[in-house]
Amino acid sequence: MFRLVWQGGKQSFPLFFKEKMPQIFKIVDQSVFDAIGREGIFAGAGIDVRDGYIHFSTAQQVAETARLHFAGRIDLVLFAVDVEVVQDRLKWEASRGGQLFPHVYGVIRPSDISWHKVLPWNRTAHDFPPETFL
Repeated sequence: MFRLVWQGGKQSFPLFFKEKMPQIFKIVDQSVFDAIGREGIFAGAGIDVRDGYIHFSTAQQVAETARLHFAGRIDLVLFAVDVEVVQDRLKWEASRGGQLFPHVYGVIRPSDISWHKVLPWNRTAHDFPPETFL
């Protein structure tokens, strides 16, 4: 968090600005996302359950994740989680090409999700919402 002090006349007024929280991203089927709302918990999709953690991507990784693992798929949802919310369960581990990927060891609750959007397929690639890359 940034703190600036504006000096107006003889008084100073602290101004607080919160910087954008880093986020991690998960792509799931719409039906899986709907189940998160109904059940109040997400322990992962098939690959996550098999590997023992929930696979996430950073903003720089998520388009490639979609291309490699979800190409041509429709009815997908992209959701974002603030890193701060899951930091006690988050590990950064080497994966594709030695890149560090965010892995959550534990569950995600609906309250952990900061936003979600449908991830449409345009016959070539998925169209990511602008919020993904802010």
